[in-house]
Amino acid sequence: MNFFERQAVARRDTTRLVVLLGLAVLCIIGSVDLVLWQVTHSWRLLAFVSGITLVVIVFGSLYRIASLSGGGETVAQELGGTLVPPDTAEPGLRRLRNVVEEISIASGVPVPKLYVLEHEAAINAFAAGFSPADAVVAVTRGALDRLNRDELQGVIAHEFSHILNGDMRLNIRLIGLLFGILMIGLIGRKVLEYSRFGGRSSRGDGGLWLAALVAIVIGYVGLFFGRMIKAGVSRSRERLADASAVQFTRQAEGLAGALKKIAGLEEGSKLAVRANAEEVSHMLFGEGLGFSRLFATHPPLLERIQALQPGFRSEQLERLQARWQTQPPDGLQEDLTLGLSAGGQARLPSPRQRLPVAPATVSAQVSRPGNDDYQRADSIAAILPDALRDLAHGREQVMPLLLAMLLAEEGPLQDAQRQAIDARLGAGTAAQALRIHQQLTADLHPALRLPLAALAFPGLRQRPRPALEQFLACVEDVIQADGQVSLFEYCLGKLLNVQVREALDPARHIRFGRRKPGSVRNEFATLLAVVAQAGNADEAAARRAYLAGLQRVLPRDHLPYAPPVEGVLALDAVWAPLDALDPLAKQVLVEAITEAVSSDGQISVAEAELLRMICAVLHCPLPPVLGE
Repeated sequence: MNFFERQAVARRDTTRLVVLLGLAVLCIIGSVDLVLWQVTHSWRLLAFVSGITLVVIVFGSLYRIASLSGGGETVAQELGGTLVPPDTAEPGLRRLRNVVEEISIASGVPVPKLYVLEHEAAINAFAAGFSPADAVVAVTRGALDRLNRDELQGVIAHEFSHILNGDMRLNIRLIGLLFGILMIGLIGRKVLEYSRFGGRSSRGDGGLWLAALVAIVIGYVGLFFGRMIKAGVSRSRERLADASAVQFTRQAEGLAGALKKIAGLEEGSKLAVRANAEEVSHMLFGEGLGFSRLFATHPPLLERIQALQPGFRSEQLERLQARWQTQPPDGLQEDLTLGLSAGGQARLPSPRQRLPVAPATVSAQVSRPGNDDYQRADSIAAILPDALRDLAHGREQVMPLLLAMLLAEEGPLQDAQRQAIDARLGAGTAAQALRIHQQLTADLHPALRLPLAALAFPGLRQRPRPALEQFLACVEDVIQADGQVSLFEYCLGKLLNVQVREALDPARHIRFGRRKPGSVRNEFATLLAVVAQAGNADEAAARRAYLAGLQRVLPRDHLPYAPPVEGVLALDAVWAPLDALDPLAKQVLVEAITEAVSSDGQISVAEAELLRMICAVLHCPLPPVLGE
């Protein structure tokens, strides 16, 4: 099952979730009505109370969903998470950031914000957010202390699988929706507490107590259905995330080792903050509360381990438990003993090298990085100049760095772009962007531009909203300084705009598209015409590239090759309709763009990076440097 098929399944799961929640609401209302009928035998009162119950449930869900509109960061902070700064020097946090950055480069998504649950000794983690642009990955202090690098890599790859598979949106919606069906019980509990400790002693307290107790009992009906729904939705997704993590890193030992330590250590994966753990139990790497098998949100640990290592037996787990009781593992010390470290041998193609590529292969790679992608990302992370990495991690330098990537070479256009930066952000930022541009020209391989931008994204997200709004306006001014914009500059600027907007208002960007290719013919034609024209100086070659892409996506249509007079700026009108495509239609779109970019069966590094940017704007993250 590829990315596009998983997205289609996620959309069906969302529909199934709504149906299950509807049934749960009906059962809760039915329970309320049953109790009320035994007392009053009044149909009119029954209808009134049923309406009130429904309003309470809906209001509770809407309230909780609104409280989570900040995205993944809200969830992490509610659990007591501490933000990991990009420039941290603590060895455990530095190792965590290195692993996350490598996996982010390999998967083609922005580096998520990192949080640590400092007061949790258990081994656990979760990914939360509405989209990759606002994603947060949080790990417990126990995971940092107990897991070695390979094991931590397996856990983080598991969480990235949730980001790439579209699980985060469903998980965060689930928190809000399930809160609503628990509202009756919460109200009963609050009323009971008020009656007991609020100093009331009137004769009517007996009826209030009885109503509160009935509400609490009915609340347990909601709790039962909530846990059943979470268990049903979560288990299959956890199995998929385990399998995806292994496919990603191509080594099952790390993930299996993390699961063994959860099973073998006394702390396991159970969180100490149980009140909030109930809400997020379906999002965690391991069981956060230790439910019975009926309500378990994860498959049994031994089953998960045996899926990764079929020969593993329970007796081996017992021996590990006995050993770790007397000598608990130390993850950082294991790294030294096992010789685990970051970095690899750099292997980047020449900027002029052309690589063989097939459209179907590219679409299969979307959001499905493999071992080669991870190794390549490891190499990319290792050869990025330290000075540029420091700029990407710096909160104050990140804006000049990203603007520097958009600057043209020396000449009137660059002068106009500098003036635009000066007008928006000041002369100091303009001068800094120029200095960094000169450094990029000298030191940065074309294949490193997008990875560097991905590393810069967490620092960019730390800036306040007014500064980000001003930055986006400046990016727009730089791109359109003279109306002659290259496709690379335009796409990088658009990608920054999309990711920053989604990070600022994550809840507004939840989407599962439903449009079909036939409803966006003109948008397809515009995108393919711009891509074909940008990649071919010869008009005949551009026409062939355009027709090759069109044949892939709309084989029965006859749309003539007509490059828009406004050039790449015509793409402003195509992104929203194309991003609203059905997931399986997006697969065809990616193949069509690839066909146009590589009409001769080969693709250059610059064309590969361009393809990656277009895919990222359309929320189809593509691993780096194709076809090697």
